[in-house]
Amino acid sequence: MIAALRGTLVEKSLEEAIIDVGGVSYRVALSTLAIGKLPAEGQPVHVRVRTVVREDAFDLFGFLTRGEEEMFQLLNSVSQVGPRLAMTVLSGMEVPELVAALSRGEVARLTKIKGIGKKTAERLVLELKDKVKELHLEAVAQGATASPPAAGPMADLVSALLNLGYKAPQAEKAAELAGERLGPEAEFQALFREALKVLRSGA
Repeated sequence: MIAALRGTLVEKSLEEAIIDVGGVSYRVALSTLAIGKLPAEGQPVHVRVRTVVREDAFDLFGFLTRGEEEMFQLLNSVSQVGPRLAMTVLSGMEVPELVAALSRGEVARLTKIKGIGKKTAERLVLELKDKVKELHLEAVAQGATASPPAAGPMADLVSALLNLGYKAPQAEKAAELAGERLGPEAEFQALFREALKVLRSGA
């Protein structure tokens, strides 16, 4: 099975990237947060990979850190949570923040992630509350004891837009408009999608 890919980033979208490795291009699904941290198209890139084989599909799921990959495996082990839903969870919350929410049993916080209902959030807490403590994460203790600063999502949003190739003034304006439209409590994933809409509309 493929464990990692090191090559050139050919293309990236909201949920996946195409990576060329020696003339062979691989389509890899990544979380929205990971996509925002990728380099510009045409630049070297390295991602960890988990391969999911089914009767009708052969899918590659990519991660930028060991912690993100291990969290994906844990999420995917929960009943009724497949790899796509696991990626949805990773798209809505940084791993240390997710560890904090699961270990504290913060169901309401988890339901703020788009696509995660109360029953799924409760199941995640029930099955992973103790298991997340075994993850090999840097600064997990810090992430579990402190909430991210309020400006974090907006700063991350501007950075993600810059990584997609947009100029700083464009990225900052789009992030500001997205924040005004969705409000200060909006999750990164929603802000990211809204900012892209702004940029594509030329607003």
